Amino acid sequence: MMTLYGFPPSPNTWKVRAVAAHLGLALDLKFIDLTKGQQRTPDYLALNPTGRTPTLVDGDLRLWESTAIMQYLASQKPNSLWPNNPRGRADIMRWQSWQLQHWSKEACEPLIFQRLVKSIMNLGAPDPAIVEKATEAFHREATVLDAHLAKQPYLTGAEPTLADFSVASPLAYSKEAQLPIEPYRHVRDWFGRVFALPAWRDTAPQPAAAAA
Repeated sequence: MMTLYGFPPSPNTWKVRAVAAHLGLALDLKFIDLTKGQQRTPDYLALNPTGRTPTLVDGDLRLWESTAIMQYLASQKPNSLWPNNPRGRADIMRWQSWQLQHWSKEACEPLIFQRLVKSIMNLGAPDPAIVEKATEAFHREATVLDAHLAKQPYLTGAEPTLADFSVASPLAYSKEAQLPIEPYRHVRDWFGRVFALPAWRDTAPQPAAAAA
């Protein structure tokens, strides 16, 4: 069985576990408590020198970065999340790349950290300048996302793919982080469809934990 080292409340760990659940792949979860610095222990750094989660171990493979892990898991068997054709995979990777570079990095992650993680970790009040910049980025990127989702139910067409799992994951904390999603009806409807998939419920973390 493959082993996943991760922090279940983190969107990055949660989406990996949700993909595995959706595909019926068993993972042995090893809890890495980011709130206690367990990602910086020598044993964990030997698996993942970046000190981040999640990390997948499959035999002699040590794989980190959640997007790479999702693609590896989805390559284990034929499925619609990661279709076996170049055009389909390119479209999925386009949205996963956008999620990494813009949606999460510039918009969702700063707001989640400032408004949720800092509170849980007692790191002080949100930084107004960071919140303002991230809010502007959220509206910029959500406008693009909303217009796209007005045309089709999922990011790449009629069925959910890895792209939807990646882009939807930070919105799991939209209420707690006060993500300004309300004006974007198509995004809200799409998120409801994605999170209605049983895999998200089956891998849901304890609500009291942090979203680091």
